[in-house]
Amino acid sequence: MDTYFGCTVENLRLGGHETYWRDLFSFLERHGYVLRPRYRPGWEPAWPPTPEIPFASTEDCIGLPIDATRVSDGKLVMMKAIPSASTELDICRYFSSESLRDDPRNRCIPLLEVLPHPNDPGVSIMVMPYLRNIDQPLFDTVEDILECGEQILDGLSFMHEHNVAHRDCAYRNVMMDVTAMYPSGFHPLHWRMLPDTVTPAPTLPRSSVPVTYYLIDFGISTRFSTHDPSKLVVGTKGLETTVPELSNTIPYDPFKTDVYILGALFRQEFLDKFSNVAMIAPLIASMTARDPAARPDAAAALEAWRLLRKQTPASYRQWRAKGRDESLLGSVFRDALLL
Repeated sequence: MDTYFGCTVENLRLGGHETYWRDLFSFLERHGYVLRPRYRPGWEPAWPPTPEIPFASTEDCIGLPIDATRVSDGKLVMMKAIPSASTELDICRYFSSESLRDDPRNRCIPLLEVLPHPNDPGVSIMVMPYLRNIDQPLFDTVEDILECGEQILDGLSFMHEHNVAHRDCAYRNVMMDVTAMYPSGFHPLHWRMLPDTVTPAPTLPRSSVPVTYYLIDFGISTRFSTHDPSKLVVGTKGLETTVPELSNTIPYDPFKTDVYILGALFRQEFLDKFSNVAMIAPLIASMTARDPAARPDAAAALEAWRLLRKQTPASYRQWRAKGRDESLLGSVFRDALLL
């Protein structure tokens, strides 16, 4: 069988999880959402590839995640099938409720709609905005990094004030809405391109438009009663495996765990990757203290972050974020481009 770029026609066909969504194509279309052509019933990968369009740019090469276009306004959305009785859906509904959804501090991913699965009464389909990882595209300036950190700390503090511990606020679960950065749109997976997957997408600087950061995926989150005298949990699940207190038998404070996880994220994605954000190092060290009692709570961490941001001169904040992997010559060249 012919092979192109390591692919064959067989391994381009839909996987099992993808066929699940293909079978929902017509149902979702009736409710105003259109999946990508790959999930249209009867779709077959084009084979062999043609020289006119780069093979890796075609829909044939693009699988998960499951995104869709909302017909009413062309908005990109994400779909997630979840048990109707799940805590995740309950928490997402809570933060999308009328009393909380418009609060500017609310950084929990909005729940746009919940659709009942047409064939499984125990499953609901969550419809949410299409978001991207916080480093897609990369941060432009020091101020971009400080803004991102402040928004996420503000969002975590907001969750905690409402007695919800996220418990998994690591890199994959902190995302951003980049709609304003792409005035002509973008392909959901080939995100540097327009929806045609061939034309480069015009992109505005992150610092020039409003970018909103969100906490997503409440799969292992815990919502406590306001009258619960002991807001402790057990469990070792989660993306951040370095949290020292995780235990299946010894209860621990999940709110302080959240602070650690977010501190680890800031260390991995900010401090370890950029050479001119050293001002955040002391706060990150306190957030990731081995002893949970030595860590600030989310509100105190937010206050400290805002203070260090305020104390950093405006001219410094507007300087580009310098990658630690830059060579001296490359750094000088990039700096010269800004002069």
